[in-house]
Amino acid sequence: MTKIMIVDDNEEIRLVVRATLEHEGYEIIEADSGPNCLNMLRSGEHPDIILLDVMMPEMDGWEVSRKIKSDESLKNIIICMLTAKNTTMDALMSIESAKSDWHLNKPISRKEMIDTIKWLLETQPQ
Repeated sequence: MTKIMIVDDNEEIRLVVRATLEHEGYEIIEADSGPNCLNMLRSGEHPDIILLDVMMPEMDGWEVSRKIKSDESLKNIIICMLTAKNTTMDALMSIESAKSDWHLNKPISRKEMIDTIKWLLETQPQ
């Protein structure tokens, strides 16, 4: 079963995304902050894909993404930024600077989120 980690400081967003993805048959784990996400990964949790918010306290999602992609044991985890930061520059920041695999804007439709996750899982090297 495909495992997806949702990383967002907003509990309501995690709840909605979790319900949507569980309905599609995905296994879901959650982290409410960048440091918690990194701690979970370093303690052995290895999702197939991470949906990562950018705007979080303590450590923003771009920094979390850079840390994951610079770690040899974690760098192959697919990272999709899921954020309200929706300018072209924000998307470039996600992909070029933060080294994420994709950038989705909130609010997002259920169909777009599911289609993007399926596409990323099919096309990204694992």
